[in-house]
Amino acid sequence: MARPLTPVDVLIGLLLVAAVVIWFGHGNGRRANAILASPTRTPGVLNPDVTQANIRSTVCRHGWTDTIRPPVEYTNALKRKQMRQYGETGSLSDYQEDHLISLELGGNPTDPRNLWPEPYPRAAEMDKIENELNGEVCSGQLTLAEAQEREDTIKHTQG
Repeated sequence: MARPLTPVDVLIGLLLVAAVVIWFGHGNGRRANAILASPTRTPGVLNPDVTQANIRSTVCRHGWTDTIRPPVEYTNALKRKQMRQYGETGSLSDYQEDHLISLELGGNPTDPRNLWPEPYPRAAEMDKIENELNGEVCSGQLTLAEAQEREDTIKHTQG
C-alpha cells in the first residue's frame, strides 16, 4: 500500500511542475523577449579609437557616443537583414539594433559583427546594464577590458 503524500511531497511536485512550465513556456530556458547574440554572426568588434588610456576623452566624456552613433537608416537596413538571419519576425520597432560591445564601452559603431537585433524589452534592460558598466569603468572600479568581457558574456549567454 502506498504511503500518503506529505506536505514535502506536494511541495516537490509543485516545484517540478513549475520548472517544466517555465522551461517549455519560455523557449527552453531562453529568456522571454531576448535572443542570444550569435558568437559567429555577432562576435563583437572593438572601436580602435577607444583605449584604456583615452577613456576620459572618449567613453567617459558626456555625449561622446552621440558623435559616433550610426544613422538610423544604416541600422534599420542592417536590422532588417539580421532579423532574417536570426530567424526573428515582427516589426522593426519591436527590436533595437544593439551593439554587442556597446558604444559606451568602446564597441565599433558600424561593423555588422558588433550589431544584432535585440528585442524589447530586453534591449532597454541591457541599456541600463551598459550604462552601469560605463559608470564602473569611468569610476575606476573596472578596466575597459573587464567591462567589455562582462558585456560580451551577458549578451552571448543571456541575450
